Amino acid sequence: MNVLVIEDEKKTAALLADVLSQAGFTVSGAADGEAGLKQALGGSFDVLICDIMLPKLDGLRLVSEIRRRGSATPVLMLSARGEVEQRVEGLDAGADDYLPKPFATSELLARVRSLLRRKGLAKPARLTVGDLTYDPITRETRRAGRRVELSSREALLLECLLKADGSVVSRRDIITAVWEYDFDPGTNLVDVYVRRLREKIDRDHAVPLIQTVRGLGYALRIQP
Repeated sequence: MNVLVIEDEKKTAALLADVLSQAGFTVSGAADGEAGLKQALGGSFDVLICDIMLPKLDGLRLVSEIRRRGSATPVLMLSARGEVEQRVEGLDAGADDYLPKPFATSELLARVRSLLRRKGLAKPARLTVGDLTYDPITRETRRAGRRVELSSREALLLECLLKADGSVVSRRDIITAVWEYDFDPGTNLVDVYVRRLREKIDRDHAVPLIQTVRGLGYALRIQP
């Protein structure tokens, strides 16, 4: 498995290369955003690990650009900035996961392996509720025929709710399915993403599909 590490801090880059190499990965590196973008677009990588604060081109713009050009390579974003809104910013740019610094190397490896498992996971052809359609392979989402643009994490949340087939999904189950934690990390990430998804899916539609079930969780269904 080939990993591209885009990191300008020499000590961090060396640590990442050492840990990943010992775990059996082939590691390439770039020390600034422009070089990282060129390598990401020109090479064949299974995972990208990208810092946000980079010289020449920051990580957010780098990830946005590779997504704009059609790259679906999983991206793990690193940053010393760990606040919820800043994590949302990184994920919305197109990153698949976010790991704040400092981090445990065991967690880093677990996140990378998780992205690789997700990349190779076979998915059903299409999920629908009412006039909402979602293709898990391409993540194309449409409501009443109109295309809805979703970030990677918003798409995973929508898929989680759709797969429940109208049943209520608890916050803990959402965290497990979307962020792959087996515990509640004590943030309001679920609330933030449900609010953002609801704004995109239900706005300007007479029939809301995303339902809040007080004390239990969320469901995606046509309210009887």
